[in-house]
Amino acid sequence: MSIWSLAGERALITGAASGIGAALAEGLAERGCHLILTDINEAGLEAVAEKARAHGVEVDTYTLDVADPEAIKALAEAVTLKCASIALLFNNAGVALGGTFEEASAENFDWLMSINFFGVVRMTRAFLPLLKKADKAQIVNISSIFGIVAPPGQTAYSSAKFAVRGFSNALRHELKDSTVGVTTIHPGGIATSIATSARMPDGADESEVAAGRERANKALVMPPSKAAAIILKGVARRRGRVLVGNDAHVLAWLERLFPVSYWGKVEGLLASRMK
Repeated sequence: MSIWSLAGERALITGAASGIGAALAEGLAERGCHLILTDINEAGLEAVAEKARAHGVEVDTYTLDVADPEAIKALAEAVTLKCASIALLFNNAGVALGGTFEEASAENFDWLMSINFFGVVRMTRAFLPLLKKADKAQIVNISSIFGIVAPPGQTAYSSAKFAVRGFSNALRHELKDSTVGVTTIHPGGIATSIATSARMPDGADESEVAAGRERANKALVMPPSKAAAIILKGVARRRGRVLVGNDAHVLAWLERLFPVSYWGKVEGLLASRMK
């Protein structure tokens, strides 16, 4: 299979103001890819765009909440007026929610699903017509290793990321005879602000929240730039699935070997390391 250079193509990235999204923007700009960057954080978005423009590529920015169907519809209309096609759609925007299923309110659960899953679905539906107009195109959906394994305390997040995985896999099969491919990304612990900015259950104990965030941040070790390089390497080869990080590979392997009991194995490994 030939490697797609991505130079001269046009890519749309959601959640581009920070973390993996910002790193993807930089990596694509370095490859000569023109960008459409979106995020709810306007100031952060413009900072990423300015850095990308230094590579001599075209960069358009749009403030966007992927939980807002009308905003997505308006974005698609604006992009269609300006661009004949796009070749890459990175559905990257995401949020986190702490707490067990019983601790998380229905409102917070729905809030996360609206962004992490339905945002992916809405963006894909809105931009599939433009993707189909390209000679070749790729939808890149950021799931998580928690879309393969499901730890306690991640009921909402895993629900959304498993849904992204299932949606992506079915869509890949449906589009197999078209010019549009689908790549599902499963990052492990990437050093982003997702744990720090996670929404917590109402009435959560502040000391427990702080301790939980500290534990989570210790597991987020890979720089976003390295994660983006791995992702873009997979996209350039139009792979169906990309695992990002040694932790993601190990957990995916454990889940495959022990599909029901893997979490006990994980807890055992963690306990042995702490001795």
